[in-house]
Amino acid sequence: MVSSAEQIRQWRGPAILSYGYRPFFLFGALSAAVSMVIWILILSGFEVLPLAMDPISWHAHSFLFSYVWAIVAGFLMTAVPNWTGRFPIVGWPLLALVLLWFVSWFAIGFSAWLPYWLVIVLDLIFPIALIINIGREIIFGKNWRNLKMLANVGFIILANLIFDYEALYLGSASDGFGARLGICFIILLITLVGGRVVPSFTRNWLARQGASNLPVPFNREDKIITVITTFVLVLWVILPDSTGVGFLALIAGMANLRRLYRWRGFSTLGDPLVTVLHVGFLFVPLGFLAIGINDILGLPGGRAPVQHFWMAGAIGLMTMAIMTRASLGHSGRALKIGWPVVGIYFFVIFSIVLRVIAGFYDNTETLLYPAAALWILGFLGFVVLYWNILTKPRISKV
Repeated sequence: MVSSAEQIRQWRGPAILSYGYRPFFLFGALSAAVSMVIWILILSGFEVLPLAMDPISWHAHSFLFSYVWAIVAGFLMTAVPNWTGRFPIVGWPLLALVLLWFVSWFAIGFSAWLPYWLVIVLDLIFPIALIINIGREIIFGKNWRNLKMLANVGFIILANLIFDYEALYLGSASDGFGARLGICFIILLITLVGGRVVPSFTRNWLARQGASNLPVPFNREDKIITVITTFVLVLWVILPDSTGVGFLALIAGMANLRRLYRWRGFSTLGDPLVTVLHVGFLFVPLGFLAIGINDILGLPGGRAPVQHFWMAGAIGLMTMAIMTRASLGHSGRALKIGWPVVGIYFFVIFSIVLRVIAGFYDNTETLLYPAAALWILGFLGFVVLYWNILTKPRISKV
């Protein structure tokens, strides 16, 4: 079989179809901005889309599944060739997969015009096609260590299915089992991927600076923290308001803070591309700590605002960090950014902070609208700044 690298070199069509990260990062970021614009219009009283589900459930689905699926696809279609040396989805087959993602987005957005069962089928057809292709390459490539990544993606598909059923047939899903299950396995995916890339990229950068105090390599402590994290996340899905789970969440939060500290992020301020990975991962332990405090003592607004540490913070900023870095490296560009890209990081970070605070104050529009505006600026900024990077041919290094 022709290798991925050979297929990419042989492709003579639009550059955006030469590698999976290109269309999925671009359209995923665009969907994050457009979905937020639509959400603000809905909050302002406009009936923008013919939705069969309640608007809050649509809002949750747009970011927890539609956006996440695009970024997961872009990441895996970049990572799998490195793992296996193969992943034959380039050119028109890649376009077909992108169109399936658009079909799922529109099926949810125009769900009032379709039978509920068909909405669910159309929504799930993309992630199912994705996992089949990923699974084929991991299994044929005998890349057994990444089967846990495949299993994680499978659980997110299950969460997506449950969410759709709750939203369409039970009336609401934004605070349901499917949403929590989705958050659980997306956060677990971030801890798995982050546990690889954050210390690795940090080590590489610090080594180039001549530093001797490097991140601690993956060891038994990391395995124990990963097990604790998984155990507490699963318990939280089942018993989200349990005081006992709250105490365990505090332990998981402190353990992940300990893990993050060992990666020496405080030494990377000279390279925002590395620092932002640490800040993005920071929202994982912050989410655990916030949920623990809420379950034990109670916080204004209940569970919804603290979950945004994960839904907006860990997911939003970590995916932005991955997109901005991977797009540069895989397009042949230097891993360096200027203040405009640093600016979009700050837009997203301030958006997260305002969104969490707004939840504590009964979602006051005084904070909610600025938070949404900053989110839109951040993701539209990515689309504008990375347009040429994602749509133009790879730069050949002489």
